[in-house]
Amino acid sequence: MNDIVKDHPAEKAAFIFKDQVTTYGQFRQNVEAKAAFLQSRGIREGDRVGLISKNCPQFVETYFACALAGAIVVPINFQLVAAEIAYICQDTGMKVLIAQKPIELADALAELGVEKSPEQFTFEEMVPPAGTSFHAVNRKPEEAVAIIYTSGTTGRPKGAVLSQSGIVANTIGISKRVNMHEEDISLCVLPMYHCFAWVTSVCGNLYFGATIVVQETFHYGDAMKLIHKYHINAMYGVPTMFQLFVNSADPAELAHFRYFVSGGAALPRVLYDEFAKKFGQHVQEGYGLSEASPVVTCCPTGKPRQSSIGVPIFNVEVQIQDEEGREVLVGEVGELCTKGPNVMLGYWNRPKETAYALRGGWLHTEDLAYRDEDGYIYIVDRLKDMIISSGENVYPREVEEVLTAHPDIREAAVIGIPDKLRGQAICAYVVPEEGANLTKRMLRKYLLGKIAQYKVPREFILCNELPRNNTGKVLKKVLREKSIVDLVHRLK
Repeated sequence: MNDIVKDHPAEKAAFIFKDQVTTYGQFRQNVEAKAAFLQSRGIREGDRVGLISKNCPQFVETYFACALAGAIVVPINFQLVAAEIAYICQDTGMKVLIAQKPIELADALAELGVEKSPEQFTFEEMVPPAGTSFHAVNRKPEEAVAIIYTSGTTGRPKGAVLSQSGIVANTIGISKRVNMHEEDISLCVLPMYHCFAWVTSVCGNLYFGATIVVQETFHYGDAMKLIHKYHINAMYGVPTMFQLFVNSADPAELAHFRYFVSGGAALPRVLYDEFAKKFGQHVQEGYGLSEASPVVTCCPTGKPRQSSIGVPIFNVEVQIQDEEGREVLVGEVGELCTKGPNVMLGYWNRPKETAYALRGGWLHTEDLAYRDEDGYIYIVDRLKDMIISSGENVYPREVEEVLTAHPDIREAAVIGIPDKLRGQAICAYVVPEEGANLTKRMLRKYLLGKIAQYKVPREFILCNELPRNNTGKVLKKVLREKSIVDLVHRLK
């Protein structure tokens, strides 16, 4: 992975963060120093190293240092609470955790039966002892380099194991699709812990020797200031960000942009049209998932199509299959399946889930789609119940399990509801125990601290029972239809 940046001019700016410039030469030196530090702490090939931080150049340096030292990096969402982080530490057998600031995990790990916490260091502490130097590791490109935790509808998050060659191949594929080049000044506003941001906003720009202007976390006003100050001309984002541009930006402010690429959630048709009408260019929509490193498809530059996720990127194959694994005809709906060097090696310590996801030699995405006569692909619906809110994946069962642990809650079902700004908002149907007196404020307070804030439902609807089929399964389709009526009724 470090081959991505080895040939770029040492004096060129790689990162601009809070008005501080890190050149490519400094970046390479910092990566080697951090790799030497990790090796001095006993990190050896295959050891898992956690990484949790908001966006900053040190995050990138540490990620690359882990790869250089032979470790497997485990990027962690900084919005997770202690119990969620502790689970990832336990599941990976993490040896070291690098954090932007110290995190108290002892109690949360103890609850999981883990007696010894991983060694924890901040970026500032990653200084190799005097006289220590980095020792090269003979790592094969096809070996594991990262574990990306992605939740599912079946409970606990699972780690998608990605290879070094897979990430590099995906980086090259998406970079070619959007015609990135060394003169780009790109805004990195997506969270670096997320596979989408890592490959597109970080690795893609580093591969071509572009300059990355880093924003710690997204704030519209601050993003516009950075765009003006540094003449930013390219960005990857989520629909929420592009909606804010439509709402507030002047066309002249974005006229110099070479491309806008959207992912993480479906781009609404209305937003696609509004953006093009106001700014004179279309947002290129793409599609991916962590298990594919993550990009699978993207609309070609200058040839986007409304509601389409585009065509497969370089080195990636896509097939729309029926339930028997046979390719369907053009225009027919089936499951979107993909293969290529970008596909994960498997789920960490989950052979059954791995075998199921990769059956027949294809990664099964559990997304329903169809392909038109020109090869453009369109997502129809999700086999999963996953909710995507402001680009973040939220998995209903995880929230439901926390809700039903409350003594006054008998049942709960969580769904996504349409939201113009977020794409989807989270709505929880809650069945209280008899005699219980629950309020939205009480439920929200209960969830905060148990799950990340972005997973806490925006709406809570109390009801007497949940709709079920004859086998007892909750009918979430009925709830989605009912939610519109319920919310309209509550607003009257």
